[in-house]
Amino acid sequence: MSTLYTKKDIKDKANELATMLAQTEEVDFFKRAEKQINDHLRVQEMIAEIKRNQKEAVNLKHYGKTEALKQVEDRIDALHHEIDQIPLVQEFKRSQVEVNHLLQLITNTVSKTVTDEIVRSMDGDLVRGTTTKNPFHSC
Repeated sequence: MSTLYTKKDIKDKANELATMLAQTEEVDFFKRAEKQINDHLRVQEMIAEIKRNQKEAVNLKHYGKTEALKQVEDRIDALHHEIDQIPLVQEFKRSQVEVNHLLQLITNTVSKTVTDEIVRSMDGDLVRGTTTKNPFHSC
């Protein structure tokens, strides 16, 4: 008979995996890039300006000021474009993508492994991904 794990066992292993993930090269690079972003005065000024404009856009939309709203949205777009041209921001965004890929890899691996284990434990068909062998399908 196989071992049955508790939710606590699973949570403990998930925490262990999260600790391992936090100590990868990808996450280390992400943390360093984020610190540089946080310390970059011009980037922080631009982020603050974007937030101010977003609040203004919400108010303008609420009051139906469509022309003024369009101008504010254009300013927001221009600020986003300008901030995206900064090499440090580009590196930060690349590091976000790398960390997200790593998280997606973990999610997909867990999902596939759980599905395969269920199929195997029920003497199913791994190729088809079914938990029963269908007598109507010939091999």
